[in-house]
Amino acid sequence: MKENKMSSNLMFKLDFDPRIIGNKVLPDGTKKTGIGQFIRSTSLDEFPQFLNVLLGQMSLVGFRPALKSEYEEYEYHHKARIAMKPGITGMWQVSGRSDITDFEEVVKLDTEYIRNWSMGLDFRILFKTVAAVLKRDGSM
Repeated sequence: MKENKMSSNLMFKLDFDPRIIGNKVLPDGTKKTGIGQFIRSTSLDEFPQFLNVLLGQMSLVGFRPALKSEYEEYEYHHKARIAMKPGITGMWQVSGRSDITDFEEVVKLDTEYIRNWSMGLDFRILFKTVAAVLKRDGSM
């Protein structure tokens, strides 16, 4: 948690994640990446979530699922972001992704999505997601 780049512990993000297959910090301090980093940077690690979509547990567009431990620390206004099913992509992912480190900004984007939901908005988010993945914008 001390290396969490998010502004609070309500969401977790690392710049260099040693849990990813092949990522290592060498004795001289240099960081070595492996196949896992390629999978993450190309967003291939998201594909298994399509099974959750087919099972009806997730949507294509929505909020990023929270860990139970994160949810338990939410303040009342944070819980508004989970008013819909979680999604593979959403406003946060197409509005800056890894560059947004303020959880309050993530909550703002998610609640804005919920307030303004429409099929058209979902399609815009999906198209922006494809563009972001192809350009590897914000991928870690």
